[in-house]
Amino acid sequence: MSASSYLPLRKTETHGITFQIQISVKELLDTDVLLKLLFHLPVSYPSTLPDISVSSAQLTRAQCMDVKDKLLEQAKKHLSEPMVHDLILWIQQHLKYVIKQSATVCHEKTTLSKEKSTEDGIWMLLLHLDHMRAKAKYVRTVEKWALDLRLTGRLMFMGKIILILLQGDRSNIKEYLILQKTSKVDVDSSGKKCKEKMISVLCETKLQAQQKRFQTFEVKEYSTLDELQKEFENSGLTTLFLEFVPPLLK
Repeated sequence: MSASSYLPLRKTETHGITFQIQISVKELLDTDVLLKLLFHLPVSYPSTLPDISVSSAQLTRAQCMDVKDKLLEQAKKHLSEPMVHDLILWIQQHLKYVIKQSATVCHEKTTLSKEKSTEDGIWMLLLHLDHMRAKAKYVRTVEKWALDLRLTGRLMFMGKIILILLQGDRSNIKEYLILQKTSKVDVDSSGKKCKEKMISVLCETKLQAQQKRFQTFEVKEYSTLDELQKEFENSGLTTLFLEFVPPLLK
């Protein structure tokens, strides 16, 4: 029916434990679906719900989000008792129904209702920049855009890694992306002003209840990867860090 593997990633006395479990579910549409489930168990677990990240090459991002939402719904039923094993068993047995329900809901929603459910709440955007040649000017521009659009978050530098993490209304997040991609924010090798062409959207998702919102936008530099990870951990964004930042070092 299914197979699974366990990969511990990190354990600390102050931030809990993080591990990844891979599950291969074979009966869905006669194909193998490999689910990667990233769990972060806070120190207060199981009195506090775990953070869960879901990814799969066979599923769309929307379907992965639906799987995550269903797992969190199930987790609430097991609050104050160990739950990871039960959650894994549940998704092994119900994955195909979650996917079918996701497709049905998507098909039945009107355009208006889809837009409303998507736009509501605070959204989060994580960007990776390849480089900044005109760093001082670039930083001032990003700070101004964040202020004008009422976005909070961080512009983070760690070695050669440059990340922009933004939180705010979905419409303002979209407006920021337009500015980032269409404005001449940097200079090329000859010193001529140019648009940002080497930017990657690592993640764009709705802020979850257990994740903290930044109160300001700040520019910060970190000397080690551990310092950068603690920035994410302090805001309940451990799974976001582990899913998207370490691969940038390869």
